[in-house]
Amino acid sequence: MAVQCRTQSTAALIPVRAVEFFQGTLDSTDEIETVRVFDTTLRDGEQTPGTSFSTDDKREIAAILDEMGTHVIEAGFPVNSEAEFEAVREIAASTSTTACGLARVVDADVEAALETGVEMVHAFASTSDVQIEDSMHATREEVIERSVAAVERIVEAGATCMFSPMDATRTDEAFLIEVIEAVTEAGTHWINVPDTCGVATPHRFADLIETVTAHTDARVDVHTHDDFGLATANALAGIEAGADQAQVSVNSIGERAGNAAYEEFVMAVESVYQADTGIDTTRIAELSRIVETASGVGTPVNKPVVGANAFSHESGIHAAGVIENADTFEPGVMTPEMVGARRRLVMGKHTGTHSVRERLRERGYAPTDEQVRTVTRRVKDYGADKREVTVADLDRFAEEAGVVREREEVRA
Repeated sequence: MAVQCRTQSTAALIPVRAVEFFQGTLDSTDEIETVRVFDTTLRDGEQTPGTSFSTDDKREIAAILDEMGTHVIEAGFPVNSEAEFEAVREIAASTSTTACGLARVVDADVEAALETGVEMVHAFASTSDVQIEDSMHATREEVIERSVAAVERIVEAGATCMFSPMDATRTDEAFLIEVIEAVTEAGTHWINVPDTCGVATPHRFADLIETVTAHTDARVDVHTHDDFGLATANALAGIEAGADQAQVSVNSIGERAGNAAYEEFVMAVESVYQADTGIDTTRIAELSRIVETASGVGTPVNKPVVGANAFSHESGIHAAGVIENADTFEPGVMTPEMVGARRRLVMGKHTGTHSVRERLRERGYAPTDEQVRTVTRRVKDYGADKREVTVADLDRFAEEAGVVREREEVRA
């Protein structure tokens, strides 16, 4: 266990010095005002290879997403199995937010989704030629015909309709516009623009969203994949270009390399753009841990926002700065408290005297300057061998250096 900093910074959700960030080179925060969040952890997230959520898992994750204020929860693909159908129906009945069920543009899929009682049905059809021919085994004309029929049925049933032209970023633009205009006329409430294979870049994706919004009166939603590590950036670019909502998954789990990350997207909107999602961000770390356990997909230590190192410091220069003022080597507009996490000062090869002194004081020691230097050398040498410096190690180094312990460890 790494030595943790017991000193807590302000509990305010908006950092006191946040204004400093916006008086620098990145001083424009008027691109976005409000953003909606569509969570697909229970649907696309569960499509992570090797992942299967139990009904209890889905119930727990949905409840937290609901309590946090997530705008839409895509609960699953009802036609997939009886268990999936029941899980979606239970989530639709037990949450106050909008529950959504996925459906292909196939009668059985649409009816199954409607029967669960979800408020929104998310219907999709492939629109890229490669998927039309080799996945749907259909023609362009059949895609439009089936899509219009599905949208009309969903709207007729009184549910909110979202339509996705799957693989939009690899679709012939003229045909994509033709499909979008057809389902718009049929009455869809939302157009989701999916970067199904993760090939978009932010500028190109923004251009696509501007094109789509020019050809529909429906609200626009984006769904981006992370094959090139651009999913969250593309989602944000889509929002800047006029989309109202982004589809995300907790810890970015999902098909292949996953989706835009719930935690990254929400905190970028809230902190970097200073815009409103309505999400209770203080439960993000808790949500991440629950999804990590339920999915069996470990969270990398360097994962933004929720990774173990997201608010951790080992370097002497960084640790010294953070001890003085956390804004020195953290974003300044996002604190660990804002996401329900804690800051850590980690002992290792790069640790400096400021950090060691602080950790010793927290442990109840009263070291002299020379003793601090002695313990720091021991910490550096120990960490250089790629060994973890634990609380017990720190105590041992202090005792060997003759540091006097005046009180028990300070806990806050």
